[in-house]
Amino acid sequence: MSFDPGQLGRSKADLAQTLRELRRQAGLTGDRLARRCNMSQSQISKFETGRRIPSPVDVERILRALGTPPELADEVTALARVANTEWQGKRSSWRQGAEKRQTELRSLESEAAELRYFLPAMITGLLATPEYMAAGLGHVPGDRARIVERKVARQAVLHDTSKTFTFLLSEQAVRWSIVPAPDMAHQIDRLVIVSRLPNVRIGVIPTGTVIPRGPMNTFTVYDERLVTVENFTGRIVFRDFRDISEHLSVFAMFEECALFGDELRQLLSRWADELRDL
Repeated sequence: MSFDPGQLGRSKADLAQTLRELRRQAGLTGDRLARRCNMSQSQISKFETGRRIPSPVDVERILRALGTPPELADEVTALARVANTEWQGKRSSWRQGAEKRQTELRSLESEAAELRYFLPAMITGLLATPEYMAAGLGHVPGDRARIVERKVARQAVLHDTSKTFTFLLSEQAVRWSIVPAPDMAHQIDRLVIVSRLPNVRIGVIPTGTVIPRGPMNTFTVYDERLVTVENFTGRIVFRDFRDISEHLSVFAMFEECALFGDELRQLLSRWADELRDL
């Protein structure tokens, strides 16, 4: 299926209308369909009015209950997968304000119990020093000092021991110098400190590690319910379990190639010392 950001918004309304029309064509009330699907009537109503997006699994249950022909069912299931995908363009985020984005991230982090971050290019805000954060915001409009303040405040979530965090970084991400050498050394020192938190695992994949699959994008997995994937122009949010499962599989593969614990800390300390000697 080709990717069209505009299609993502339309697909939600299209899916709701399609489900409603299929139920009517089958001659079923919302209540009767709900009983066949082992769902509540209010749930069916929310799906058909677009107030709630059904997962592809929900849609498959509804289509089976309606006796939808396989070819049509495949089309509607594909529509459901698109409806469970959201495009968030960076220009739109900038218009809303970078501070609002920090509030959104804080909400995602507060709701999740297990968070996994794959970082092939740069260090993420939860692990960053204020100097590193500020340098990375050079292209972002708005009050940079205020955004850094929000980013630093978000880091408190790392001390919530009801949550677990796994950060996987490439060597490039750790050593990509967006600040002068002394500040980069301080940034790497911070990684060492955070890696000692009891609920945080930081892994680094050294350059030269043989891996059969390339590190395509930065992505974050929140529990097993949502994935965000970033590129230069925005981010895609996936809620389809198949997309989530694929990213979890990719994460596990890279995780096996990473260094953790004391072995990692020794490597990081050596890199930081090299920067201090420049």
